[in-house]
Amino acid sequence: MSSPESTATVARHALIRAHIERFIGHILDDFPDPNGPASGLRVLHVGPDDARPLRTLITLGLSDLPMVAPPATAADAPRYIELMMTLPESWPLDRTSLQQPQHHWPLHELWRLSHLSREQGQWLGWGTAVPHGTPPTAYAPDTALSAVILAPSLFVKQDFYELSAVDRRIVFFSAIPLYREEYELQQRDGMEVVLAKLIDRNIKDVVRPQRRNTMKKRFGLF
Repeated sequence: MSSPESTATVARHALIRAHIERFIGHILDDFPDPNGPASGLRVLHVGPDDARPLRTLITLGLSDLPMVAPPATAADAPRYIELMMTLPESWPLDRTSLQQPQHHWPLHELWRLSHLSREQGQWLGWGTAVPHGTPPTAYAPDTALSAVILAPSLFVKQDFYELSAVDRRIVFFSAIPLYREEYELQQRDGMEVVLAKLIDRNIKDVVRPQRRNTMKKRFGLF
């Protein structure tokens, strides 16, 4: 017989899946944690449709456990989260393509962030920036992107941002890739400066491996 905790987890996961399908689209695939089932972590793949011609990867199970908040964290900051990354419709996510680093890195980054939170106590809140190594190194050979910053996605309705699920409030953050220079700006001047810079350049949360680096000049101008 299932324990009350496992029953609550199953119910909560069902609510998360329904929330995703209501606001984003049909779940096409379900990737189990490559480190094994003990973590309870999965990543869901939501396919594109006419209304939203994008692919979305979303964690499931990260919100099973609360994050440990740093001392200065606001009392109302969410302790339970799930993470997402938004990809172009053309991004291949079949099992063969996912053997290639230029295709699998968004999926692997969601796993990495999840395990950093679970195993190393990494706080993942609005505006948190996490480098890919120290110093930051590129995610794949075809990109110089090497960090992420967390913020609500601009490609979902605001009603998607939070979910009341059984016994907790779950918040969904998008992991937005950054260049090393943008990450260093966040570390130096704060999240507002970086996010404003991205918005000013019309850079949203769709992963574009070759997108413009907002910290570098182009044609002699910023």
